[in-house]
Amino acid sequence: MQENDCKKPMNNNLTSGSIYGLAFIGAVFYFIQHASSFWEGVLGILKAAVWPAVLMYKLLEFLKL
Repeated sequence: MQENDCKKPMNNNLTSGSIYGLAFIGAVFYFIQHASSFWEGVLGILKAAVWPAVLMYKLLEFLKL
């Protein structure tokens, strides 16, 4: 075992995946609470999966990048 092995930085993929997972769960609850039918609930789950992409698109559009 080398000395530098225990000084590795935290895995950023794990951190960003955890944040995305919590945001996804929160979005699912939000969209399902506002659904008035079963199919609107299903659509809400699909919306929860893609909202980060829409948010990023709108942000880049707003910044004119």
